[in-house]
Amino acid sequence: MIKQRFDGLLYKSVIVVIGIAFVSGCSSFDKPSKPEPVPEIHPGILQGYLPIKAHPDSLALVPPPPAKGSIALSLDEKINQEGMTLRGSARWKLAYQDSILMFPEAAGTFSCALNAPITEQDTPHLYMLLRRTLADAGLSTYTAKNHYKRPRPFVLNNEPICSPDDEEMLRGDGSYPSGHTAIGWAWALILSEIAPEQADALLARGWAFGQSRMICNVHWQSDVMMGRTMGAAAVSVLHADPKFRDAVEHARDELEAVRAKGLPPSRDCKAEAAALAEYPQPAPWPANR
Repeated sequence: MIKQRFDGLLYKSVIVVIGIAFVSGCSSFDKPSKPEPVPEIHPGILQGYLPIKAHPDSLALVPPPPAKGSIALSLDEKINQEGMTLRGSARWKLAYQDSILMFPEAAGTFSCALNAPITEQDTPHLYMLLRRTLADAGLSTYTAKNHYKRPRPFVLNNEPICSPDDEEMLRGDGSYPSGHTAIGWAWALILSEIAPEQADALLARGWAFGQSRMICNVHWQSDVMMGRTMGAAAVSVLHADPKFRDAVEHARDELEAVRAKGLPPSRDCKAEAAALAEYPQPAPWPANR
């Protein structure tokens, strides 16, 4: 009799525990868990996943910038002139938008290509993933930047840039390779891994993000091309980091939940597509023009 009563109480206790766990589970599913806070290394810039010594060495990975009098430099100058014809256009304005790396503004850069919002509220791990990899990809360009100290296009051609508030800072920052491009290409690769069904759109947007630097008159085309090299190198190294891999898995789960809710992108995708169409060629140089 005592055993029967004990078994009955145990059964009821198990049922209660299961019920609590079920309710708690539903609650946590509705509200995505938040990643651990990370310190800033600069106002608005979070610490990356990689220690400084683990960053890819751009000085070892990219060749010197095009030499004076070379065909490669002539090509840089030709593409720069073509990019400046877009001044004042919708594509020029998008280039300005792409120049903003501060969050939350930068979180929407790939929203249309992803066909989903990226916000601290709806996708906290994905939001944090982008913020932290910004440092990893961007800082990977600086051994070459600081070594070559290549002047930016606007310094030589005295033409406007799309983000005039950045001009003073950019004058003292080497042009080669492009840190913005490294960041944008790294984001495109990471997001393509999280959402492979959107890979073509994401990679195209990552390519356009780099071209925005040339259109903005703050980078040469060769800066942009080698920026993509460093973005890819950073992502390759990041995959050895368990915290990065864990963040990717969390981000994938968040995206699935966002899609289940049917949440739309956070930007005007029709306007973005129209702007991108003003400079559509997928090659890094003008074709048949």
